Amino acid sequence: INHPSSSINQQLEHQQTKVVAKQFPISILANDIEIAGNVGSLFRIADAFGVEKLYLCGTTTIPPKYKIRKASRSAHKRISYAYDHSAAKQVQQLKEQNYLILSLEITSQSISLRDFKLPVSHSKICLIIGSENAGISQELLDLSDHTLHILMYGSNSSMNVATSCAIALYELVNALQS
Repeated sequence: INHPSSSINQQLEHQQTKVVAKQFPISILANDIEIAGNVGSLFRIADAFGVEKLYLCGTTTIPPKYKIRKASRSAHKRISYAYDHSAAKQVQQLKEQNYLILSLEITSQSISLRDFKLPVSHSKICLIIGSENAGISQELLDLSDHTLHILMYGSNSSMNVATSCAIALYELVNALQS
């Protein structure tokens, strides 16, 4: 069957896509993310969702590292980031700047991202993500305004930290635009 070229659904090359640059009042605090590929993915995800800043804390791998550069596809050059050994100290500073602190973790009191309503009293958001193995520390959970989780339907109770961060950012950016 011959189709006119205008009706063919054809994959576009990067240079053919229209980029709509937009930044949202969202930062990510990545604490104890030790796998460089995950950190690189976080830079790429931050770029994709218009995140203002990435805070790398604790034992999180920091640039320059080959695996960060490779996974980020140069996003580590575009996304503002800072390192602080103490995630708690960084969260305290963000709270003083009126950030809404959200932790992405399954807890006894966490709210599903689907059910969470952004309060209008905060104009800036910091999403905390934690270690690939241990998750978010109790100290950071205690400093959070809300703890959120992703509804999952399989037998696993967790997923890759970068993947879960992307899902959370998707939901938060959509909520900000509603």
